[in-house]
Amino acid sequence: MAKNITPRAEDYSRWYNDIISQAQLAEHAPVKGCMVIRPNGYAIWEKMQAALDRMFKETGHVNAYFPMFIPESFLKKEAEHVEGFSPELAVVTHAGGAKLEEPLVVRPTSETIIWNTYRNWIQSWRDLPLLINQWANVVRWELRTRLFLRTTEFLWQEGHTAHATEGEAHEETIRMLGVYARFAEEFMAMPVLKGPKTDAEKFAGAVRTYSIEAMMQDRKALQAGTSHDLGQNFAKAFDVTYQDSEGKREHVWATSWGVSTRLVGALIMCHSDDDGLVLPPKLAPMPCVIVPIWMKDEQKDEMTAAAEGIKADLNGVEGVTVDARDQYKPGWKFAEWELKGVPVRIEVGPRDMAQGQVTLVRRDTKAKETIPREAVGKRVPELLAEIQAALYQRALAFREANSHQLDDYAEFKKQVDEPGGFFWMPWCGGAPCEAKVKEETKATIRCLPFDAKAEAGSCVVCGAPSERRVVWAKAY
Repeated sequence: MAKNITPRAEDYSRWYNDIISQAQLAEHAPVKGCMVIRPNGYAIWEKMQAALDRMFKETGHVNAYFPMFIPESFLKKEAEHVEGFSPELAVVTHAGGAKLEEPLVVRPTSETIIWNTYRNWIQSWRDLPLLINQWANVVRWELRTRLFLRTTEFLWQEGHTAHATEGEAHEETIRMLGVYARFAEEFMAMPVLKGPKTDAEKFAGAVRTYSIEAMMQDRKALQAGTSHDLGQNFAKAFDVTYQDSEGKREHVWATSWGVSTRLVGALIMCHSDDDGLVLPPKLAPMPCVIVPIWMKDEQKDEMTAAAEGIKADLNGVEGVTVDARDQYKPGWKFAEWELKGVPVRIEVGPRDMAQGQVTLVRRDTKAKETIPREAVGKRVPELLAEIQAALYQRALAFREANSHQLDDYAEFKKQVDEPGGFFWMPWCGGAPCEAKVKEETKATIRCLPFDAKAEAGSCVVCGAPSERRVVWAKAY
């Protein structure tokens, strides 16, 4: 099966598309830029959704749902917001056989419709904080699309919260950025950098945007999640006020934050190889497959029963599957499950049964180990945890090996395409220098990492004093 996958070194973009196609994750829809998410791909999204939803609720958030059609006038109430999204809007002008009195925008994001609603929900300081999340689809009319990474319609979650004070809103913004970082690292096994975006890269309508940034195997950056401190911009635009404990009316303070099905693309590009998909066990819909092997038809029932017994021993591992299909040979099954990224494969045949053992094969390294049959219930969960940790360490080592400290702009221009990577370089903080680098190299400042130490230096572009290094990279 893997013969249908283009090697990464030959054509990374084609490799990515081949993985999606061969692992049956998604396919292009009839409408340009849209996608059909197939069951294999949607199952991964469901695992992500379940983990994130649990994390949101642990931090006090509840789910709601808001309409996908937004009156065009709503977007115009926040000038920076509408300007930022105008090129991407899909607008409905006719419905029910007639022209609408006011065009409707298919939601590109929900700040406006939600804040119009919050005006009715918030009256007093007792109504705050309001911590709402919604799982939804959005539409942004993208010109250049790529499955999962950038599509016209995509699935996501968007949190929208209201607070009594600026400090509480800022605390929420950073808290949710931390939730995203923990999800990326603990579930996706994907190391990320956390920090604020520059003003040029922030969300339209935000006071400050924070992001998590990951490195893909082609050494490009991927913005994997964002959290926005909206200040009072939307509260003022929609006149959302509350009466404080002293009887005064004040505008509330807002945040919004979101991740999308882009994370499925990140998972592919962070871990997969030339033989197919590689999934971290915590997000694998099928963490373990058991393949019974028989040489004669009369052995099938015995080997299938043995496989089912092994599955019973793994009742604490959700999603374990027995592949007893008789129309395919074992080698074909091995290749299929390898292609689809199943973290652990268990092989059991007549010889294994006679010797009281089974063979475990891990997807990430292809390493095999033979263990006693009675040890399966203990060893497989251990192995899944080892794979989860190993994938994170491998991705972290790759990022560190491809992160560079540079102080020379000419040298940066030589290296930004090849070998590429993350470039930690001093920056004066000036927008003209940032714009020049983007124009000349297509690289952007990914974020101002929280863990960057203060370091006096000279801006790599203009030579003016710099107080710290920031991370520049080409990105998706």
